[in-house]
Amino acid sequence: MSAATLDLHQMGVAELGAALHARQTSATEVAQHLLARAHAHSGLGAYLALNEAATLAQAAAADARLSAGERGPLLGVPLAHKDVFVTRDFPTTAGSKMLQGYRSPFDATVVQRLAAAGAVSLGKLNCDEFAMGSGNDQSAYGPAHNPWDRTRVPGGSSGGSAVAVAARLAPAATGTDTGGSIRQPASFCGVTGIKPTYGRCSRYGLVAYASSLDQAGPMARSAHDCALLLSAMAGPDVERDSTSLEQPPEDYSRYLAQQWPGASASRPLQGLRIGLPREFFGPGCASDVLQAVRAALSELERLGATLLDIDLPRTELAIPAYYIIAPAEASSNLSRYDGVRYGHRAAQPSDLLDLYQRSRSEAFGPEVQRRILLGTYVLSHGYYDAYYIKAQQIRRLIAQDFQTAFGQCDLIAGPVAPSVAWAIGAKTADPLAAYLADIYTLPASLAGLPGMSVPAGFGADPLPVGLQLIGNYLSEARLLQVAHQLQWVTDFHRQSPQGF
Repeated sequence: MSAATLDLHQMGVAELGAALHARQTSATEVAQHLLARAHAHSGLGAYLALNEAATLAQAAAADARLSAGERGPLLGVPLAHKDVFVTRDFPTTAGSKMLQGYRSPFDATVVQRLAAAGAVSLGKLNCDEFAMGSGNDQSAYGPAHNPWDRTRVPGGSSGGSAVAVAARLAPAATGTDTGGSIRQPASFCGVTGIKPTYGRCSRYGLVAYASSLDQAGPMARSAHDCALLLSAMAGPDVERDSTSLEQPPEDYSRYLAQQWPGASASRPLQGLRIGLPREFFGPGCASDVLQAVRAALSELERLGATLLDIDLPRTELAIPAYYIIAPAEASSNLSRYDGVRYGHRAAQPSDLLDLYQRSRSEAFGPEVQRRILLGTYVLSHGYYDAYYIKAQQIRRLIAQDFQTAFGQCDLIAGPVAPSVAWAIGAKTADPLAAYLADIYTLPASLAGLPGMSVPAGFGADPLPVGLQLIGNYLSEARLLQVAHQLQWVTDFHRQSPQGF
């Protein structure tokens, strides 16, 4: 097969890697093709920055490594980065006017590791400002549009990443998940995304939102592709990130085809116990979402898994706990943007206080200002014990609920979000409505557990629905294995929006 006959943008990470190794195409040809698609579909708002010269230079270097006989699953494969990972070759704005035009002198660890594996960076992807949002409609540079219905949000904050993968503008992308920001946009756009255990991927070079919650992860079309990316991204980085886990790198792809112990070829998940939290399947979840999730769970049953009902009794408390803890940490992290050292600086301030006030009010958007105010309030004298400490205590209880549940099951499954993607702007005037959309993703984030979204079908209109899988600490391989087995018997992850 020649490069001219390959449908390059329809190929995933593993397929492109195989084609590059077989010399059926080149990294330069693939990069040029996808850059052209990025320009052709710029109206989706997926990309915030491109640098064709830098991209093609990386592709040429990858071609040289391939010509020299080097092999690797990501060598020459293009991807794009959420615009909260600092990069030398592209500006980093975190979707905010505060960092407009900022160029980092170094690359984030995740970016470094993917580049070392030979991946080619296509550009930087749109996101909610400082990763604060559930729809990617809080970006200072305009919303990203869901390719399944351009009037709908793609989910947030990693909406640009989900759009790029779903619209075949990139085979894969990096994202970050603080309260569901990989899983929810993956669900809304019909792609696969995994949030690893907190600390599995280094946060060095990641523009901070809430430091005890932020975690990097991959978004791609399949569990196989996510496994290849996560294998390169993860690993200890304790010298630069004190929260990094001292766990050696893993080759997650080697686990994908493994059967559950004692299982058969026809029922590879025989013996796997999947817990279904009653709190995830109640009246708060739309019927079309539940129907798609139940159908996906039935496929897992046919593969041999056993479904059982469990309880996560403090699920409802995840929203108030998260929206105290995360804004509190955001208030602290964003205090560095004061107009003095770097970032936006107000013109002709009358004094230092005026510089602080106008620099921050001019450059921060309404959602960021809202969370800074809330976070500052709960950390203030007289409210710290009443709110912040109580929220941290609830966080610990939520983590204990998961450990109780994992005494009964091997992993937990349910919907990612209570509805399909909503219309752009529908929840702008009511931020609490957007916060409530995180009800099923927040608990795992507060507990620091790995979770992923796997395409599970379609709900109303029709729009994609994701199945959420949550594992115990360091069980990414198990999640990817189960997702991979599901994707052997379903094709939702292969479907693309009309016109893409």
